Amino acid sequence: MTFRPAPLRAAAALAVIFVAARVIYRILFNGAGADGPVLLNLPPVRLPAPFAHVVLLGPVTAPGLWDAVLSALPIAGLILAFGLVNAWVDVARGFVRLARGGPFQGIARTLVVAWAALPALADAARSVRLAFRLRGEKFGPRALVPMLERTLEHASRVAAALELRGFGSRNSRHAPHGTGRAPVEINEAFFTIGSTRLRIDNFRPAPGSVTVITGPTGSGKSTMLRGIAGLLSHVDGGDFSGTVHVGAVKRADAPPRDTARLIGVVLQNPRAAFASTRVEDEIALALELRGEPREDAKARTLEVAERIGVTALLHRDLSTLSAGEATLVAIAAAVVDRPPVLLVDEPLADLDPNARHRVIAVLNSLARESGACVIVAEHRARPLVPIADAWWTMHDGGLVPAAAPAPSLPVEERPTSAAIEEPRGAERVLSASNLSVHREGKALVRDASLSVHRGEIVALVGPNGAGKSSLLVALALGEGTGSEAKIDGGRIALVPDASDDLFTRDTVAGELRAADRRTARHAASAGGRDTVAGSTIPAWARLALLRGQPGMPGGTEHPRDLSAGERRILAITLQTADDPQVLLIDEPTKGLDPTARGAVATALRAAARTGTAVLIATHDLDFARQIGARILPMREGVAPAVPGPTPVPVAAPAPAPAVPAEAMPESISLHGANPRHDHVAMPALHATRRPTRHFRMPRSVEVAILAAANVLALGAFCWPLVAAALPQDAAAALPYAALAIAPLAVVAIVVSLDGSVRSAHTVALLGVLAAVGSAIRVASTGVGGVEAVFILLILAGRAFGARFGMLLGAVTIAVSSALWSGIGPWSPFQIFACAWVGAGAGLLPRNVRGKAELWMLCAYGVVASYVFGLLTNLWFWPFAVGAGTGISYVPGAPLSANLSSFLLYSFITSTAGWDTLRAVTTIVGIALVGRAVLAALRRAKPLSGQSGAAAEAQGAARPVSADV
Repeated sequence: MTFRPAPLRAAAALAVIFVAARVIYRILFNGAGADGPVLLNLPPVRLPAPFAHVVLLGPVTAPGLWDAVLSALPIAGLILAFGLVNAWVDVARGFVRLARGGPFQGIARTLVVAWAALPALADAARSVRLAFRLRGEKFGPRALVPMLERTLEHASRVAAALELRGFGSRNSRHAPHGTGRAPVEINEAFFTIGSTRLRIDNFRPAPGSVTVITGPTGSGKSTMLRGIAGLLSHVDGGDFSGTVHVGAVKRADAPPRDTARLIGVVLQNPRAAFASTRVEDEIALALELRGEPREDAKARTLEVAERIGVTALLHRDLSTLSAGEATLVAIAAAVVDRPPVLLVDEPLADLDPNARHRVIAVLNSLARESGACVIVAEHRARPLVPIADAWWTMHDGGLVPAAAPAPSLPVEERPTSAAIEEPRGAERVLSASNLSVHREGKALVRDASLSVHRGEIVALVGPNGAGKSSLLVALALGEGTGSEAKIDGGRIALVPDASDDLFTRDTVAGELRAADRRTARHAASAGGRDTVAGSTIPAWARLALLRGQPGMPGGTEHPRDLSAGERRILAITLQTADDPQVLLIDEPTKGLDPTARGAVATALRAAARTGTAVLIATHDLDFARQIGARILPMREGVAPAVPGPTPVPVAAPAPAPAVPAEAMPESISLHGANPRHDHVAMPALHATRRPTRHFRMPRSVEVAILAAANVLALGAFCWPLVAAALPQDAAAALPYAALAIAPLAVVAIVVSLDGSVRSAHTVALLGVLAAVGSAIRVASTGVGGVEAVFILLILAGRAFGARFGMLLGAVTIAVSSALWSGIGPWSPFQIFACAWVGAGAGLLPRNVRGKAELWMLCAYGVVASYVFGLLTNLWFWPFAVGAGTGISYVPGAPLSANLSSFLLYSFITSTAGWDTLRAVTTIVGIALVGRAVLAALRRAKPLSGQSGAAAEAQGAARPVSADV
């Protein structure tokens, strides 16, 4: 354990505040009088009925003040004790341990996902804020929509990762040894999702081989991999027909979680799919989910990390990894359970040559030395030529054999076809000299000097982490130290790497109309003086030009539902709609197939011909030369780069010969034998331990426990009022009983609901939304009730149902309390109060839609805000005020007297201030973003826990059921 002083300091401050509040209450109500000299003689004021028993002010004496301090010390000591516990106990690591098994596994895994999502939320906020600045729009309530969309996409990727690792599996084995079948076999099959229909006639890759699948953007490469993995039919809501086998398992009969040991999968953008916080936890996740002993899982993790070459990263935080490191970690996590099949989607995207070389070498080793059947879908496929055994391509809606492209030449052998010196005589429109950029004390760019001329294309090239993106942002926003970027009139436009954050509307047509309106405003404000002749065209036409075909089908699609390449092209369209003087693009070919890359190249050259200066940052040196760019190397934050080591050649090593099984130690092989000597044998699947099962109570028992726990919790809240009906001895013990009952009720709720949290989609969505709620709650601490967490709880409860709303409220409090080390005796009460807010929204009438639904949610938000304040005040009121004041709780007093004292306390401390501000905040938030947020949440509705494609597809279209 490591001692962290911050929680103890926070607890000490809170304890001092509590003591001060107790003294203030004592002075304000009845004074702080006692035997002794009077320090302050305040005239008493008696309140009218029904508060006639309350007297404000009175004489203040030193003994009276000291008595008030002494009466507060027990509670202050309890606060300090919890602060000490928080300082020593790493709650986040406790989430990880609970998630490995036991009665809290499902909800504990949700807490792990929530904790892991917090860094991604910070990145999303920064990225969306930047995107709004780049679009020239104010960072207001509309920004919540792209932030939420990005969050929900993160949740869907995490859900897929959990499903593929075996979360919720009930099968102890997936295929018998020696089945006589190929690792993957597809015959006369059709994969269908939405309007996409993919035909695969005959596909049977061999063990120990590397198969590469290419094809245009949106042609179905990812659809095919997701179909083989089982995501298409069991998670995505798609379907397939024909014969699809993974070993001896029929794909239609088994969801991905039940074939996790047969298929390892690395999805696109692996950093967005991590479900843990540390590298070693992410690699070991598949082993933990199936109940592997901790020692065995750790040994296997170390073994695979050494095999893949990521041993030095094991104790790193996943959020600190580079793109190349993240890809290698994702591969290690995919093969940790020795699957005979490895599916890898776009592993080379956004990687520099050195990182590509490492990834290619690892894939080659897994096939040749470990015998895995490696299937790679990749746009940038040329570097894979030296290791590939078979080539396929997507053509006309089907998968067909293809010929390998010509191998790539090493970097130092490629002919130079672009100018390397600045053009002479051309007008310079953008320049920077000795520019430096720092973030959080770290130098991202230093002493960068460059210039771009009218009609010129310049390409910044360099390894990951060289500072290319940071330099583009500094140029676009005029930031950095040293000499600022200078531009001769016009506007600098930037298409960032995270270009999806530019989307703020819910249809493609809406985005294009917004771009045209912005262009019209700029033209009107400039009087047309800065418009390049013949350059301004409608956004629809520009989009068609970039795509090389007529505009997006119908234009009613959500921008984030497009393929990666189509989203990239749409972002470029939006940022070039008003013909900027200087165009900056970060990775213009990211996610694009050769045809789309050609369209982008044509558009960039056309922009240069009209006088636009173009500056791109790219790893795609071939593309830079294709568009005639002047190459500007960048290394370690300096541009032009200082001389450094020669780049590692892009080409991967030649295929290694098969290693005889007797010469290969088992620690090197995925299966303990060389499958190239046995093309029909499947791995022996260890059945010594069954995968961890989620215990599910009978529905009647679950309902009874839920009802009893909630009633007990309500009693714990209301103990000051309940005590009036009890004998004096029982009433004296009731406060301590309430403090004991509340956490026990939380445990009962968690145990009863944990078995129903068995869908990976629900776990991921619940965890990521809880991270959002926690960030909102922590950010709004100390602002007097002006907080937005109720907006999220109400909208999510409305979209996903009462059970999801209850879980979200509870998990949000758990994560936020752990985040600021605020776990204390108040935590169970906060958990129930927020859980009831979310659950109540899910119980509202389901048939109300449109504006009426928003009005209903606003009204509910007002009621929930005031009831929340009353309940959270009620249980704490006797502890906060203490004895001896006009509003103190008096054991044995009539219910009316105690109730009037409580209402006065609550009105002064909460109802008139915090609760009212919370209600106003909730109304304004729901009115501004309610419709868009509900639409986004309903697009991401979690699937039911049923097996089978049909059941899960239906679950995607209805509110969350009892299975969550």
